[in-house]
Amino acid sequence: MKIAFQGERGAYSEEASLRFFNDQEITPMGFELSEEVVDALLQKETKYAVLPVENSIVGNVNVNLDLLYKSEIYAIGEIYLPIHHHLLAIPGSAIGDLKKVYSHPIALAQCRDYLNRHKLKPIADYDTAGSCKQLALRADRSEGAIGSKLCSETYGLEIIESNVQKLADNITRFLVLARIDDKPEGLIPTKTSIAFSSGHHPGALLDCLQIFKKFGVNLTKLESRPIPENPFEYIFFVDFLGGLEERDVSDCIRELRRSAHHLKILGSYSAGDRKPK
Repeated sequence: MKIAFQGERGAYSEEASLRFFNDQEITPMGFELSEEVVDALLQKETKYAVLPVENSIVGNVNVNLDLLYKSEIYAIGEIYLPIHHHLLAIPGSAIGDLKKVYSHPIALAQCRDYLNRHKLKPIADYDTAGSCKQLALRADRSEGAIGSKLCSETYGLEIIESNVQKLADNITRFLVLARIDDKPEGLIPTKTSIAFSSGHHPGALLDCLQIFKKFGVNLTKLESRPIPENPFEYIFFVDFLGGLEERDVSDCIRELRRSAHHLKILGSYSAGDRKPK
């Protein structure tokens, strides 16, 4: 079963894929851009796709939220992945040999204190796993990379030091995506994601939120994103507990459709463990 993800082999997205489908045989397929991931899914090149949508430190992955809203895809699962940044290098290297360290800008920022302490020059690259792949190809002992344990295994790199990020609690939330017309059977949803826009009269958003309260639906997330085609208008992304087949949820959605504009169900799925090990 082919699973699309964004990044090179060894990326955190691949690790999330392997964890989610841990009892199934899968073939992870990496793509450079998130748009290519979605295209591969829609063109039936892969069965499912996995994309990050939120990080506990840096917030939303906005490009992927926009793709979820605009594309004919549907979230069928979620997984929270602890992000452990490791300093990797060519086998046999020591930290005293290193001068430069490559990785994605966000990963470098999360490890800035460690890099400064060891006087290592950070070099921004397009992808954590891509940095590790290129390091392995160059085989330069004066260079290192910030990446995952999976990267070290994939590219034959040595972990010089583990968990070099400043904050220990660094968790990324991923959604597992399917084509809308190819949702798997047997899902037991306990969480739902939707997106909608509200009217333009005073209190329009509050009117929508009161509907969730009326039916006792517990929101776990409320975020806004601008609509580029309509300046200063916004889409609201909402996650809440409960599956679409639950009566309170279905009644809530039915009434919300009468008050909101352009409501889209983004997915209904089993909630992931928010405190993974």
